[in-house]
Amino acid sequence: MVPLTSCHSTISYRPIRPSDIEILEQIHGNIFPIRYESEFFQDVAHGHGIVSWAAVDHSRDDGKGDEPIGFITARVVLATESEILDLLKKDSAESEWSLVYILTLGVVDSYRNLGIASSLILEVIKYASSIPTCRAVYLHVISYNFPAIHLYKKMSFKCIRRLPGFYLIDGQHYDSYLFVYFVKGCQSPCSPMELVTAIMRYVRSGFQSITAKLWSNERKVGWMVQMKGS
Repeated sequence: MVPLTSCHSTISYRPIRPSDIEILEQIHGNIFPIRYESEFFQDVAHGHGIVSWAAVDHSRDDGKGDEPIGFITARVVLATESEILDLLKKDSAESEWSLVYILTLGVVDSYRNLGIASSLILEVIKYASSIPTCRAVYLHVISYNFPAIHLYKKMSFKCIRRLPGFYLIDGQHYDSYLFVYFVKGCQSPCSPMELVTAIMRYVRSGFQSITAKLWSNERKVGWMVQMKGS
């Protein structure tokens, strides 16, 4: 169950607009270690394949009461084209399933710890729940972003997998965690034993691949296999 969140009474949520593009680019640049192209912000602001919400504080006395102080962006994808299809119960309607993928989420420093990020996530969950074919909301979190990891766990997202080297930032690879929130009672088909079996099978395949490479190089190499799931 998603925990209830509290937030400042003067903060409300609305779709991101074309007039928000400049401030949205600034906030993204301050928060994220990667640069987003201008096309991304155009698509967000005009709703081209992306849904979005902005948090605004109407109590501001600087004339910017309708300027975003937080945001969340997401898009609907076909389950068959996603990386979590194996986590969903299979039936004859599989080809019609959809998912909501969270692209970006952020809150400016001075407005953090007010429940704004949680409220933005709830907006996405409500949106996903309104889509008859939607089965889940999912996203990736870089492995060192502990506040985000804690937030999604608090919001009842399940950490399904760890993906080594998922991100490439400034020439360096970083692992990612895959988080999923199942909507409308949809649950992962895996029992605890099935999940352990799947993880062991995943690790075993990686072990065999690495072993083959070691033998082909005809030398001893120190190595470590990390479990790619949780």
